[in-house]
Amino acid sequence: MIFSRFAIFLITACAISTGAAAEKRIKTKTLSGPSYASRPDAMALADGIAKQHALDPAWVRRTVGQAHRLPVVERLMTPAPVGTPKNWALYRSRFIDPIRTRAGVAFWQAQRDTLERAQALYGVPAEIIVGIIGVETIYGQQTGNFKVLDALATLALDFPAAHPRAVQRSQFFSGELGQFLKLTHQGGIDPMSLRGSYAGAMGMPQFMPSSWAQFAVDFDGDGRIDLFNSPADVIGSVANYFKMFGWHSGMPIHYNVSFDKDKLDLEALLLPDILPTFNVASFQAKGAVLDDAGQTHTGPLALIELQNGDKPASYVAGTENFYVITRYNWSSYYAMAVIELGQAVREAMAR
Repeated sequence: MIFSRFAIFLITACAISTGAAAEKRIKTKTLSGPSYASRPDAMALADGIAKQHALDPAWVRRTVGQAHRLPVVERLMTPAPVGTPKNWALYRSRFIDPIRTRAGVAFWQAQRDTLERAQALYGVPAEIIVGIIGVETIYGQQTGNFKVLDALATLALDFPAAHPRAVQRSQFFSGELGQFLKLTHQGGIDPMSLRGSYAGAMGMPQFMPSSWAQFAVDFDGDGRIDLFNSPADVIGSVANYFKMFGWHSGMPIHYNVSFDKDKLDLEALLLPDILPTFNVASFQAKGAVLDDAGQTHTGPLALIELQNGDKPASYVAGTENFYVITRYNWSSYYAMAVIELGQAVREAMAR
């Protein structure tokens, strides 16, 4: 049971507060709406969660009733207007910067032995683990200030209807709310005390409750899992997450690609999106020219397009490992940010 020893570190995790974080908490509280106590749909959801996870219905009803609707969370989940241009260069600049790079160097130097142990055990390169933690929270500096219970209840019961997958996303967050209540109940933790992202992700690696339950590991061997304060548990859990999603040890993540304009069928190459689909022969038959290393690749590939606003798009050939990184966040832009931050930190350490 992943959360069974969660209480010990929760006290210290919730006590951490910078001035900016405290200000954000006040702002979040000010913008909160009414509680869900009088909402029939909220109580119906509570009953369903209690039945699914064998929890006391009265406790679940009372807990869900304490949650408050957060309009700011609804706004943050509202998709950008159709046609909004994507810009990889701008997106990249948010994550590959001197602040994250310096923090990444310090983190890697302090956790070198643990990163090497995780790489040896799970096959995931240290730079990818470092890249994930840096992109997510700048190595624990920004873990989120929303009450997880409020955020999950809001997204389960009031997910923005304008979202093209509103029904599916609402169902997803209903499941996450159930997992969160199960985990906190097992650990004897007040669900109102935990804070995380506006999506309900928690700790240095920003694990959702279901990911915490499935993938988090006690990598420092102290008998408890602490994704807020134990870098070892964070490193091991991120590596385990990737391993469980099919990471191939030693496989490159992507290759450079150019185009043969006479053969190019860009529409067909982009049709599978980021899912690796083409072997080398079929990939190149459609006009995608791989670099020398890519010519010898034996697994499936995907053409990854990174738009640059009104400038030409950037492209790489993504392998199955590139796809695994997108299981952490379903975005090719996110995956490339993780990859390039990890590379930047590695190069800075070498200097």
